[in-house]
Amino acid sequence: MGAMDDPIESNPMQSGIYGSFMAATMALWHREMVRFIRQRNRVISALATPVVFWLLLGSGLDRSFRLIRVAESAMDSHPVSQVGYLEYFFPGMVVMILLFTAIFSTISVIEDRREGFLQAVLAAPIPRMAIVFSKVLGGASLATAQGALVMLLFWPWVIGGQGFAMIPAAIVVMFVVGVALTALGMCMAWPMDSTAGFHALMNLLLMPMWFLSGAVFPLETAPRWLQIVMYANPLTYGQQVLRWAMCPPENLSTGSVPLAWSMVLLGGFVVVSIVLAGWLVARPRGDGS
Repeated sequence: MGAMDDPIESNPMQSGIYGSFMAATMALWHREMVRFIRQRNRVISALATPVVFWLLLGSGLDRSFRLIRVAESAMDSHPVSQVGYLEYFFPGMVVMILLFTAIFSTISVIEDRREGFLQAVLAAPIPRMAIVFSKVLGGASLATAQGALVMLLFWPWVIGGQGFAMIPAAIVVMFVVGVALTALGMCMAWPMDSTAGFHALMNLLLMPMWFLSGAVFPLETAPRWLQIVMYANPLTYGQQVLRWAMCPPENLSTGSVPLAWSMVLLGGFVVVSIVLAGWLVARPRGDGS
């Protein structure tokens, strides 16, 4: 009766699979954390480049950029707020940090294959989805930590002390966006054997995704044909949700996708990226591995 009352005892096969999946995921996740701490150049590159880009571009365009939001009330139709470019570009800079961290996290897939570590992991009796989840969780954890650090350092200066109650929501959104970007980066890195090829694909796909997400210029001011491309860009919706969490409501740009739809589409971006990464890892590569 004791064995029948314990669902784990009654199904040792399921317990073993679940246990090996969790143990492998946590072990590989821990390796990602240790590797990141030991590679300080990754920290500098992922943090310094977006911040410098934000300060230089933001300062140069701040005086020429004013996003004026007209009050929705018919009785008060005059402009109610003006947003400088440093403030507008702030969420986009945080998304760039998430993107750079995802790139540095997933490029290690190519390095692990070249050094033989990945072959050893693939030969181990663990589910291959453990590789995907460990890499995705590791990249998202690092991206969120770096994005939150920069956000907390610059938030009082940029936002002016407003919206501090939304910090937990902003951190959650950063983690979700980090999961999607890391999974997408793994989809790109898994079939490759060359870091140079990964960087070329990154410049061709990931950086334009960021530029056309509403991070650099508002969606509603873009030409019609470019708006269509931006609406088709899944990162647009992650950028939109993060902007909602980081900026006061009166400073949000108009004409964007409703928040509820942005959340739904961001969730779809996460699911599709993880499923695609899992499918690529599970199927044999062209070299038979």
